[in-house]
Amino acid sequence: MTDPHLPRRTLLRYGAYGTAAAAVAGTAASWDRLTGADIPGRDDGSLVVATLGSAFSPDGVRTLLDGFRRLHPGIKVRINAVQAVDWSDFFAKILTQIAAGTAPDLVYVATEGVQLFAQRLGVALDRWVKRDAAELREYFADVHPSLVESMMYEGSLYQLPIEFNAADMYLSTQVLRRAGAGFPDAEWTRDDFTALLRRMKRASDSHFTPYFWTNRLWGGVVPWLFANDTNLLAESKAPGGDWLWNAFYPAGQRRGRGGGFRWTTPQATSDRVEETYDYLASLVRDGLCSRPEGGNGQNLIGVFSTGRVGVTPAGGFWAGGLHLAGVGRDGFDTQYFPRWRTHRMQYGAAGYAMLRTSKRQDEAWEFIKYSARRDTLTELFSTNQTTPARRSMLTADRYRQTGPAHWRVFYDTLDRFPGTGPIPAPPQVAEVEQVLLKHTGTALSSPRAVRPALRRMQGDLEKAMERAI
Repeated sequence: MTDPHLPRRTLLRYGAYGTAAAAVAGTAASWDRLTGADIPGRDDGSLVVATLGSAFSPDGVRTLLDGFRRLHPGIKVRINAVQAVDWSDFFAKILTQIAAGTAPDLVYVATEGVQLFAQRLGVALDRWVKRDAAELREYFADVHPSLVESMMYEGSLYQLPIEFNAADMYLSTQVLRRAGAGFPDAEWTRDDFTALLRRMKRASDSHFTPYFWTNRLWGGVVPWLFANDTNLLAESKAPGGDWLWNAFYPAGQRRGRGGGFRWTTPQATSDRVEETYDYLASLVRDGLCSRPEGGNGQNLIGVFSTGRVGVTPAGGFWAGGLHLAGVGRDGFDTQYFPRWRTHRMQYGAAGYAMLRTSKRQDEAWEFIKYSARRDTLTELFSTNQTTPARRSMLTADRYRQTGPAHWRVFYDTLDRFPGTGPIPAPPQVAEVEQVLLKHTGTALSSPRAVRPALRRMQGDLEKAMERAI
């Protein structure tokens, strides 16, 4: 979630059941590494915190551990940086550890896994949050309620969000200059976006791609569905959650909140979903955007920095990624995703989930609280490799070196557009995303393919959602 070279919103290949068997069958050679048997002092009474191996820098991890030890000298902590190709691989390895009886106490979980972990593996944080309400009041006042709501499941809170990334639009200033185009207005529309792509194409050679995107749940077709006031699955709110909203948020901010998001009935064949795919198919047909390829766009920084790509959806994480790759802060800028029927945008967030198997749950809670502190996150996210969940951390000084000029867009995507919400990630998200990726690629292979592909998508989504986790 925090590394621009990782698939930022990628596939969870496995459900909660069957995962261990599938992973064990394919990873026998690395069993010690998966189970943690090769970790010195594995049974030394430490609180074990599992993170995606490349999620945090070594300096960030040292800062995290040193600060926590100073605050809680009696609690030993070990960070288990699980080496994984992407989030799907990471979750599979964590579930393998659980099946092997070597489960960590805490796991760093992104939006894709929130409901999966909450339903089968996680511990609700409600009793600790209520107990430490006075201590947490400052935290909640600094975090947008939508981020908190995305970490709730059926009325209970399972994680404290510490970072998020919304799918905003990055634009190459080099390409804008080449096309003689100005920077788009915050209220730009889908039609404005299309016109800009055409202008960029006319000013460039055949090796240029006006709009680049990858076929995945985050930043793929979903933000276009949101902009067109629809979703892949019917969206509603679970009841409950008043215990949290009434305690920490004023009336205006808690209005309309519930006990977490629910994604239920598939609606791939609805008119607006079809309209969205028709629009994207027209962009592909006219050579205005790339075909929906899988992967994480690892080579995107290079082609973007050299002016071979004009626009791409990305979150705050890419500001740090571009800077580390040597792209100057004046080489790009960021704007909200274009408006269509609505100006609702999508995001993904992450935080630590406590596992039911943990025998150190009170200690784990102390680590969760520490990880959400402003001073902790300031040190951990010093290179702008993500968007901090804490609003107060987004300042001009933070983006002075990395850019972009319109850095306020990152948090204002939530503050200015309160309807902005998380990507659809029910407990069956593994199957749902597989279906989405498969049929999106087919639907956009030609304009005539849209309707039959969406019919097949609908059938497969219905089967996926009927399947119990």
